[in-house]
Amino acid sequence: MTAVQGYTLADVHALCERYNNWGRWGDDDQIGTLNHVEPHMITAAGALAKQGKVISCALPYDQNGPQNGWGGRVNPLYFMLQDGGDAAIGAQDHMAGLRYADDAVYMPLQSGTQWDALSHVFYEGKMYNGYGLENVSSTGAKRNGIHLTAEKVVGRGVLLDIPRHRGVDWLEPGDGIGSEELAACAERQGVRVGKGDFVLVRTGAMAAVRAKGTWGDYSAGDAPGLNLDSTHWVCENEIAGLATDTWGMEVRPNEITEIFQPLHVVLLVNVGLMVGEIFDLEKLADDCAGDGVYEFLFVAGPLPFTGAVGSPLNPLAIK
Repeated sequence: MTAVQGYTLADVHALCERYNNWGRWGDDDQIGTLNHVEPHMITAAGALAKQGKVISCALPYDQNGPQNGWGGRVNPLYFMLQDGGDAAIGAQDHMAGLRYADDAVYMPLQSGTQWDALSHVFYEGKMYNGYGLENVSSTGAKRNGIHLTAEKVVGRGVLLDIPRHRGVDWLEPGDGIGSEELAACAERQGVRVGKGDFVLVRTGAMAAVRAKGTWGDYSAGDAPGLNLDSTHWVCENEIAGLATDTWGMEVRPNEITEIFQPLHVVLLVNVGLMVGEIFDLEKLADDCAGDGVYEFLFVAGPLPFTGAVGSPLNPLAIK
């Protein structure tokens, strides 16, 4: 199944207008669809942790990551501030008895497994809830910063394993995933998706990278992903967040040429949806296929960098 073709700029604008959430939760809202998550949903999600099984969906943050310099994004640079050598040569002798090691990291906040903040994308000078470009400056985001979601990304998680649904190892670049297939995959897996859920969509991109032994053009290249038609299923189910195992969540090549990443314009700018990318869903997918359980407690708060437009994280599926 390939990406739906034939979309026009007018079609994208129509999706933006139809599912626009600006003002839905007030003129000052800055967390978008995370408003769908209610306290009783979190307590119900806690009951899904029945086996004591914790599965990380994060890619390791190291020099073996997917980045190739696109947009200034590089893989994390890790280095030591103090190590055993410093202690051995007496650099820490000013301290009585104790010796220590310290380390540091430089990384673009979206170089690995990450959430997009609602301040990440603008269209026609606006980001989610109508806030203008002036709200993101060299000092960070004054509106829609990722730190505002630090306590909000907890609830029921659902994995939709599209390759297993199709009977393939992974989807190919340009393969789009639409509303009908998302619904069919959920039905086949025997899982219901609804308001306040966090949906993880596996394309098998990580499996393809590992089988080929190279990241290739994973970063910013052609990829499988959600197509514009998926907007209907995503919005009508009122999910709280969506994450995939690809660099950019949506199918590439993009379905129209007038907008780079048009689904970001629909879902981030207009819907206010929490979007995650570069999730490693392979271990979780194998586990779900093994026990037939595709729902879990999902705990995936971003690091609360004040005013950041994205953040790394260690998303946990707890079964």
